[in-house]
Amino acid sequence: MRALTLVGAATTAGLLLSACQGGLQPVPGLNQQLSRLGESQSPSLASDWLALVATRPGGRAQVQLIDRRRNAPVPLLGLNRPDSLPISVAVDQRGEHLAVVRQRDDRSELVLYRRSIQVAQLVPIEPAGVPSRVSISADGRVLAVEVSRAGLWQVDLLELP
Repeated sequence: MRALTLVGAATTAGLLLSACQGGLQPVPGLNQQLSRLGESQSPSLASDWLALVATRPGGRAQVQLIDRRRNAPVPLLGLNRPDSLPISVAVDQRGEHLAVVRQRDDRSELVLYRRSIQVAQLVPIEPAGVPSRVSISADGRVLAVEVSRAGLWQVDLLELP
């Protein structure tokens, strides 16, 4: 019995190692969809949702949300402004809340977008600082924001109402 357990463990370990050595495989269909968006950065993956900053050749950067079940982009009316440049984006597991750090009028700002009502709301940083990256909890209730204050990097946790 013990020999079978050791053989089983060795087989499992061998399979895991060969999977790692062979490399990971791209998700079929999704990578083609992403390549059509242009240059992409700052990905955030939560459940069936992928948020990222995409820039088409000759275009401007925009936040994109992809529904992974359908491999299709989701409209984000009211989020992407012509006078702003998104830097970082995060999405919750329902795809309802997107947190975005964007540059606008030579300053960085933190925005919370509620997809169901298509509203982008500025989130104040107190004490004042310059946000650079953001992540959001799976339930969409807490933001973790990387903030620069007086030349030092800090992380603020912000509870949302």
